[in-house]
Amino acid sequence: MSTTTVVAVQRSSRWAGWPTVRFIGGRVIGLIVTLLIASVVVFGALYAAPGNPITFLTHGRTMSPEAIAKLAEQYHLNDPVWQQYLLWLQGVVHGDFGTSIIYNQPVSSILAARAPATILLVFMAAIVVLVAGLSIGAYAGLKPGFLSRSTMAGATAIMAVPTFVAAVVLIIVFAVNLGWFPVFGAGTPGVDAVYHTVLPAISLALASVAFVARLAQAAIRAEMSADHVQTATSRGLPRSVVVRRHVVRNAAMPVLTVAGLTIAGLIAGSVVVEQVFQLGGLGQTLVSSVQQKDFPVVQAICLVYVTAFIVLNTLIDIAYTLLDPRVSLGKRDS
Repeated sequence: MSTTTVVAVQRSSRWAGWPTVRFIGGRVIGLIVTLLIASVVVFGALYAAPGNPITFLTHGRTMSPEAIAKLAEQYHLNDPVWQQYLLWLQGVVHGDFGTSIIYNQPVSSILAARAPATILLVFMAAIVVLVAGLSIGAYAGLKPGFLSRSTMAGATAIMAVPTFVAAVVLIIVFAVNLGWFPVFGAGTPGVDAVYHTVLPAISLALASVAFVARLAQAAIRAEMSADHVQTATSRGLPRSVVVRRHVVRNAAMPVLTVAGLTIAGLIAGSVVVEQVFQLGGLGQTLVSSVQQKDFPVVQAICLVYVTAFIVLNTLIDIAYTLLDPRVSLGKRDS
């Protein structure tokens, strides 16, 4: 092999991963820009709300001019809005979300105390969505018949039930009447917390389970009627092999992608569920902080929720494009 050929091969191998790096870099830059825009919206909500920041900070109480001036100096309210935003953003980057008006303690410590309940709720609901939704959808797609049609009809009906209605029904049936689960509270850390989160996780996941099940059924039936599946079947391949290699594998990627986006949507739904079951997580804290006009806490929780949703969407988008060879890097819309 000549020297020129060796150099060409080295250059080719050196730049072989460049499309992947460029694609991931573009997604990361888009993530950062989106987070900056979201932070501007969250911070600007303080000025978009009726009244002024001093009204939120004082809760409408009458204070002396000296106290108001000290409060304005503490929160940099005399500075230009853009400068206040930069100071707030600098603190957020370093994990400092300010001080709670109601609790008079750092907002970061409040978030650290409330976050485990929300994380456990979303995690358990995600497991229910993936296991139940994919299982029901796969069964209905692979074994069409009266039972599968009845199952999907029930899933369609469940999709129309609001989350708070499902939560109330589950409480009445399984907590009050049967006494299988506790009615309210998050329990103590460990197994007891998991036990207290079962009903909230199911109520949060019900509508998403039905959606993922219908999507999985449609994807599997579309693959079952595809030409390559019909060809494999006509060549005498066992049904189990055809299903495993040609149906499930091709249907899995779009289904898992939408399932991932659905799981990201559970973050927003957790606010309602936490309020119904009084779990004491970030969602319930957000509602109470809005009612008490504790704006630093509201800003921090909103930013955390938006950040989690955007990061999950970006990771799902990157994973889909990298794992599915049929999608060209950098040519798929988000």
